[in-house]
Amino acid sequence: MAKVLFIKANSRPAEQAVSVKLYQAFLDSYKKSHPEDQTTELDLLKENLPYYDTDMINGMFKLAKGMELTDAEKEAAGLVQKYLDQFLASRQSRFRISALEFQRSIRASHISGLPFTQAGKTFKYTAGSRPVGLIHDKKVALLNARGGIYSEGTPAQSKEMSVNYVQNILNFWGVEDMTTIIVEGHNQFPGPGGANHRRGNTKKLKTAAVNF
Repeated sequence: MAKVLFIKANSRPAEQAVSVKLYQAFLDSYKKSHPEDQTTELDLLKENLPYYDTDMINGMFKLAKGMELTDAEKEAAGLVQKYLDQFLASRQSRFRISALEFQRSIRASHISGLPFTQAGKTFKYTAGSRPVGLIHDKKVALLNARGGIYSEGTPAQSKEMSVNYVQNILNFWGVEDMTTIIVEGHNQFPGPGGANHRRGNTKKLKTAAVNF
């Protein structure tokens, strides 16, 4: 039995958000095909996480150094540890990333929900002071829906700031087994051609969930 963590970062109802439909389709398909696994859903918006603030930074630093923490730092570090331990305990993780227009495609909830770049936990420094990721054994699926076309080779590629952001963090942590599933263009091309494309991607999504 594997522990699988599903991380969601969109509070909109499914009928209004393609990314939520994407997430739910993957989740339902995975649960149906892997009934023996223990799945946990983490909704970053419902958790209402605070910003990664000074008390969290100082608390985690002092904790790693064996220094005495203030009461505020203990509480803040405990919150970070809670979500970090949940992430590290899972063998596989699913991130559902929402992409709004590129100017605000990374929400504060995404940043606050990923305070896991902690030395000694998700990476370490070598003798030559180079950072090396520590979680090579974790499988991750990134699910993303975006209304425009931001694929490689398109004019808007350089403006994609959600998937690239999370991929860079995961690469830094040492994650090597990463699957990325993207549905795009549903606002830019709302006609029949776009609908056929979306149906094809949904089928690929369900297949990916079964094989993951």
